Amino acid sequence: MSDTRPAWRSRLTGWDTIIAVLTVLVLIIASFSVENFGTSRNFTFMVLDLLPIILIALPMTMIIVTGEIDLSVASTLGLTSSMMGWLWNQGLSIETIIPLCVVIGAICGVVNGFLITGLGLPSLAVTIGTLALYRGLAFVVLGDGAVADFPWNYTGWVTGTIGDGAVPNVLILIVALAVIFGIVQHATPFGRSLYAIGANAQAAHFSGIRVARTKFWLYVVSGAVAGLVGVLWTLRYSSARADNGAGLELAVVAAVLLGGVSIFGGKGSLPGVLAGVVLLTALQNALRLEDVSGQALNIVTGSLLVLSVLLPNITTAVRGNWHRRKLRQAAAR
Repeated sequence: MSDTRPAWRSRLTGWDTIIAVLTVLVLIIASFSVENFGTSRNFTFMVLDLLPIILIALPMTMIIVTGEIDLSVASTLGLTSSMMGWLWNQGLSIETIIPLCVVIGAICGVVNGFLITGLGLPSLAVTIGTLALYRGLAFVVLGDGAVADFPWNYTGWVTGTIGDGAVPNVLILIVALAVIFGIVQHATPFGRSLYAIGANAQAAHFSGIRVARTKFWLYVVSGAVAGLVGVLWTLRYSSARADNGAGLELAVVAAVLLGGVSIFGGKGSLPGVLAGVVLLTALQNALRLEDVSGQALNIVTGSLLVLSVLLPNITTAVRGNWHRRKLRQAAAR
């Protein structure tokens, strides 16, 4: 017998829905129990905090859906931040530097994509290697110093709000890119091909999907977005440094997996990932307001990463066992 459960019931009991409900509960509880959490000022800071995670998570979701991973994104961010500082010191205009940094990030993605799809190397090993390579290059470019005299109209836009309200300007960018990536992933043949690749890359290849080319361009886009985030990070803090974004890849992967994307590929949705990003950011923000140390925040992020892999599998197993029991009972009648 096949699974005859209504689609609406599957959605209501799906991991995406569970994470969305949990996110709402955390936001409500934190608003009442954590001082200043529910203020408009803190909302602005929280959106700025989730900006780098959510933007990098957009292409990362697609990459993990295909069964691959990119751990070099934070180092790409650091390298583009260093290049931004160096190019600014060379006298280039900020209008020239910003697209150049996005291109530099895309080139980092090209390197990753070529090594993984061109030479057939495993993405985990490759991106661990380029994680170290790009961070090392960042320190070669800028050293231990910092560049901090960027134009106020750019730094002010990144940290500013729409009118006199609490909605940050960067929320426009977040919504625009989230809509674009969501449409591509869930409403186009290209997006559907990502799930086919993640489920069975060989079968996807024989069905006519260009597996290697698809993965290659995903890494290019991932690098370009990481380059853009490097620019935004630098402008937010008005500081170009080689160590900018260090460790951010852990938060991104944790948020993507927490949002229900399978680390083995073939499953996951962008709305679930967005909820996962908000949940992770809200927890970190609430803990900071309670003066929890950075080391403790790393423990929380690492724990969520483990749970995000463990709990969906447990939930799926329990649901499958329950459904098989119901089928056996129905057959016995």
